[in-house]
Amino acid sequence: MDSPSEQVLRRAISTIAQVDPLIKLLQEVRAGRLKPTDAGLRAVTESWIETYERVLTLEGLTRSGLRRLDPAPRVAVLVEFGVLDLDHQAVRRLSAAFHRAMAASTA
Repeated sequence: MDSPSEQVLRRAISTIAQVDPLIKLLQEVRAGRLKPTDAGLRAVTESWIETYERVLTLEGLTRSGLRRLDPAPRVAVLVEFGVLDLDHQAVRRLSAAFHRAMAASTA
């Protein structure tokens, strides 16, 4: 049986995955069927960031679990594809939320 912290981590990963724009939409950008500046893609990305921020506040996430949830690699892909800028307000908010969660987490 999984520990409570592992259950929280799995729930967090599942929640984020449900709204993750990288899985399907970036394939469309790569294929040229969708522009990185498309309003629909932007809306999905904003929703993903908001969900990610909420997930980072879940009770029971440990420091090691949060490391697995680090949004930086996913944000980097979105920046690489031109969907987001590093100085975008939502990106800064997400980064700050992650750093706050790490600072408040336990081993």
